[in-house]
Amino acid sequence: MHNKLKLGLTLFGLSILGILSMLTVTFPEDGIPKELVEAIPLETLKYLSLIQPTVLLLIAVFIGIMLYDKVNLQVPSISNALKIESPKISFREQIKFGVLFGIIAGILTTTVTLVLKTSIPQEFVKMQEKVQFTPIARFLYGGITEEILVRFGFMTLLVWLAFKITKNLNDLTYWVGIVLASLLFAIGHFPTVFSVVANPSALFLTYIMVGNSIAGLFFGWLYWRKGLEAAIIAHIMTHVVMMMGEMI
Repeated sequence: MHNKLKLGLTLFGLSILGILSMLTVTFPEDGIPKELVEAIPLETLKYLSLIQPTVLLLIAVFIGIMLYDKVNLQVPSISNALKIESPKISFREQIKFGVLFGIIAGILTTTVTLVLKTSIPQEFVKMQEKVQFTPIARFLYGGITEEILVRFGFMTLLVWLAFKITKNLNDLTYWVGIVLASLLFAIGHFPTVFSVVANPSALFLTYIMVGNSIAGLFFGWLYWRKGLEAAIIAHIMTHVVMMMGEMI
């Protein structure tokens, strides 16, 4: 339990860096109720907005720490650095697979965006233009915090539940967790979509689903086969490729 506490605190600390990086993101004031802006300074609202992801992060880290080893998932390099256990996968191998799969995921996600670009409503495009994500927020929040939330917390829980239901810990068990975590993460974007677009088309919803889930399949496989750090590296690399694609 002492080792799990060390690992949990380390992962939580890394994720907090990602949450704090969201302070560098510019959000449009017109998306906030006027009464709220008048009552509370915008800078204070930005800090208050960090509370929800921090609570979710606490829950995700707790779930992950309690269950990850019960379904043979790994955080090898960080565990090795904390002297918890010797890694079965080298950090060099994690970097190699993380970079490779991150490039592939970035290319596929960028391609999906280009192919389905015409399905994106103008009001959604304008909203995206107003929300200015900095590279540091993409890398730290997207790369680290989201992987600890979605893969270490949520996917681990789904794999464990599938294992408990089927009494089998085979490839299918892991794929259930990988696919469901990716799809539910994509569906989690729907409230934002419906708040901006009154009647989104089926093609646009497909774009949201595919665009926000396809990379998660790669990240989930990496977490399963190469450890959490490989998924984090891949997620960061995916953002690098996407940012390059946006410059074209």
